[in-house]
Amino acid sequence: MADLLPLGTILAVAINQVIKTAHAAKDIVIEKESFRILSAHLFDIARVLKELELGKLNESPIAGKALENLDTDVKRANALVEKYKNCGRFYLLIKCRHIVKEVQDITRDIGKSLNTLCLANTEVLSGISDQVIRLQSEMQRAEFVTSQSKLQILDKLDQGLTNQKLDQGFANDIIKDIAKAVGVTVEPSEIRKELDSFKREKEEAQNRKERAEVFFLEQIIKLLSRADAARDYEHIKDQYMQRLRAIECYDSREESIPPYKAFICGITKTVMVDPVSLSNGTAYSRVAIEEWFESGEKTDPVTGESLEDLSFRSNIQLRESIEEWKELNYCMRIRSCKPKLLSEKDSSVKDALFQIQELITEDSINKDWISIGGCESSLSKAALDLILELVIEESGHHMDYTRELSQQCNPVSFLITILKGSEVTLAEKAQEILQKLVDVDQENVIRAAKEEWYGPLVHRIIQGSKSTKMAMVRGIVNLELEENNTKFLGEQGLIPPLLEMVSSDLEAKELSLSMLIKLLGSRENKPLFAAAGAVPLMVDLMCSSPLHIIILAKCSEILDKLGSNGDGIKFLVDMNGVQLDLNSLVENLLAFLRNSRLPYNVLRPVLRALFKICESDGGLVKTAVLTASGVSLVLTLLDHPDSETREAAINLLFLFSNHEPQGVAEFLLKPRRLEAFVGLLENSNKSDVQKAAVGLLANVPKSEVILTRKLVELEGLKAIIEILESGNMEAKENALSALFRFTDPTNFEAQKMVVELGTYDLLVEFLKNGSVTAKARAAALIGDLSMRSSELTKAPTTRRWCSCFGGTRVAICAAHGGLCTVNDTFCLLEAKALPELVKLLQSEVHATTYEVIQTLSTLVQKESPRRGAHVLDESGAVVPILKVLNWGSESLKVEALEVLEKVFMVTEMVDTYGLTARIPLVRLTGGSIHEDGHLQRKAVKVLLLIERHSRRSNSLVTGM
Repeated sequence: MADLLPLGTILAVAINQVIKTAHAAKDIVIEKESFRILSAHLFDIARVLKELELGKLNESPIAGKALENLDTDVKRANALVEKYKNCGRFYLLIKCRHIVKEVQDITRDIGKSLNTLCLANTEVLSGISDQVIRLQSEMQRAEFVTSQSKLQILDKLDQGLTNQKLDQGFANDIIKDIAKAVGVTVEPSEIRKELDSFKREKEEAQNRKERAEVFFLEQIIKLLSRADAARDYEHIKDQYMQRLRAIECYDSREESIPPYKAFICGITKTVMVDPVSLSNGTAYSRVAIEEWFESGEKTDPVTGESLEDLSFRSNIQLRESIEEWKELNYCMRIRSCKPKLLSEKDSSVKDALFQIQELITEDSINKDWISIGGCESSLSKAALDLILELVIEESGHHMDYTRELSQQCNPVSFLITILKGSEVTLAEKAQEILQKLVDVDQENVIRAAKEEWYGPLVHRIIQGSKSTKMAMVRGIVNLELEENNTKFLGEQGLIPPLLEMVSSDLEAKELSLSMLIKLLGSRENKPLFAAAGAVPLMVDLMCSSPLHIIILAKCSEILDKLGSNGDGIKFLVDMNGVQLDLNSLVENLLAFLRNSRLPYNVLRPVLRALFKICESDGGLVKTAVLTASGVSLVLTLLDHPDSETREAAINLLFLFSNHEPQGVAEFLLKPRRLEAFVGLLENSNKSDVQKAAVGLLANVPKSEVILTRKLVELEGLKAIIEILESGNMEAKENALSALFRFTDPTNFEAQKMVVELGTYDLLVEFLKNGSVTAKARAAALIGDLSMRSSELTKAPTTRRWCSCFGGTRVAICAAHGGLCTVNDTFCLLEAKALPELVKLLQSEVHATTYEVIQTLSTLVQKESPRRGAHVLDESGAVVPILKVLNWGSESLKVEALEVLEKVFMVTEMVDTYGLTARIPLVRLTGGSIHEDGHLQRKAVKVLLLIERHSRRSNSLVTGM
């Protein structure tokens, strides 16, 4: 390729490819940190390549080959991004170890290619050599790791697959863990999408003939499909019918197929579990052969053959055959149950019931297969008739049997399924039996609650004895309850009896508070909680003596829950809806932070509750900061060993710093603290923490110059710019505000670093697509940079002989009259910012217009306004500035007049706009040139300028 195309063309293509890949890498939803780092490195490379493009690129074969290699590596990175950007989130988590390794390898390869390219162009890159050396070094040494939480999920999954834990309970647990980790709701529609993604990946693996990968994905699909949220009835039915056809050749009276000899483990003499093959080809259960070798044996257990190689591998084909054999036996047992259920013999019906219970216990899929096999209706009727006869009609004689039935073959789940069914007669029988079962055995109340039948539980918590209430709450408090269920429990009146328990002993307090926390997971329960007078009770408990840490933690968590989802202080009221004394509450919460021995499980909810309360009322922040020394109390928690406590502290500190940033800089400058703080800026996985950290930095006064210098040294500036590239909009707004400490016109070196990191392009992009706040701040930052442009502009060197020989004419900046570039003079014209600034002017939004006018004013020098005035004229900026005199606020009109005062020092501008300007100017003066107001004096001054420089004969001032 390098032999066919000019290097300049290859370079231009490479720059586009690098930028495209850098943007795409930011959008990968799993392993965001790894892809974010790759993206940041690519953006840095784009700046290096642009520097090469501006300079004279070395045209040597080595440079050409290096550039070609870099282009190839970047395309590999792009292919990697494309490969994973549309994959399902579950699949990405399962493959995260592999993904991280791929990203690490490609990052190192790009670093090597960049190194070779830079060595061939050392002179061109001399101005940024330190940055380039650091960049290529970082990339070649890059080490990426998967988060510990994801690794724990993968370890749990691997262990489950290894141990053949394919039951429904494990499937439900693992699917919830994965869904929580990747931000997917545990809803059937969402889970089916994720499983469909696995199936697509499996098909692609089959096409690539990757048998091990296919088997692995099949295992994952099979396991996750067993979860409640993933049940696909049609797939389950097809699977059952396929197995049913396979057993048609067996007599219907047979209940099982004997295991084949090949299925039996030579050590355990039972059917193999997780079969593995030795180096000589014989197979055993994994656990059995592991124990054999661990005991010191080095021979084949059955053949006695001496083994030099003690390794073994999964026997996938044998495992699949054993699994199929098990499923065939399930079908045979289900088939044999139907005639027993239809029999008139109680013993046959009982035998069938116990057999069905065993089937469901062995594998949850049998619950569906029983229904598909036609047993469900006959099972329901036969079972109900038998149980009803034994439990109800002869209850005096069969109380023991009722308890035995409850303990050995508990039918609660089965009965509730019928209760919720469409057959009214069966449902009535089921309810009658259930009522008897819950009366006989209290554990059945909890079992019923697990199946979402809450009536008996609610009844006992409301009307039961203290011990009964305690047992019921203890049984349900650790259950995973969906929001609709917590809402239902609140509506059924569970909150008042729980509040009564709060007044009892410590164990009752802890249990009831834990249950109340669970109920507040539904927003609809918050008004019920407040109306019951619960909030003052929580506050009193927190401040009671003696203070119990666990009670403080629970009460703080309740306050946190009450303020969640934007509710703030809405529900911090008494039973009559009167607002509590929030100033006192804030002071009390802050007082807890003075206790250095509080554990993290208390600090977290206290900090979060404080944040939600103070966020809702600025006056409360004032109380926290001025009355209770909130800043100093929270600052110390930035050193806390628990990461979530630190994160909660940074959020609260950001809120406080909006009113009082005093002491923050001094704290951050202490050893190792600023390094940790920069780590928070770099943490894109926690957007709220990142937003708070950069916002806190924005609030620290710019006068703290040592902090600014240290941030540069620790790559804090780079972290801020990465937030501008990939953070959410709130974080970006705060990052723009934080950037002002680096664009101070008095600090040229800092400004230079900001521009060389590619920030100007980002600022222009914000002018186009940012929020109103982001647009205003971007315009102001461009203004800071533009203030230095005139003095930095280099005068063009005059060479008279050039014209004789047809020399190239040097482009002169229209605004600054010299040689301008973005990196050297920070020129906003060169950065293509002017058209976007003018568009913002035309939008007539106060916040953005104010900053834009100040920025445009930097183009017009008071001593020599002609160039700048003509630039504003040609860009179409003068008319919208004049319109500000009609619609703007007083302060905005003053800013507009400041610019117009310089513009109308130029006669041509007066000729063009003077007549248009006179009318709003006269209106501002109030018809008199002797008005005393600042705005009026400014208007008169501009009006006098127009008269002085006007070539027209009429004079409004004389008339006035």
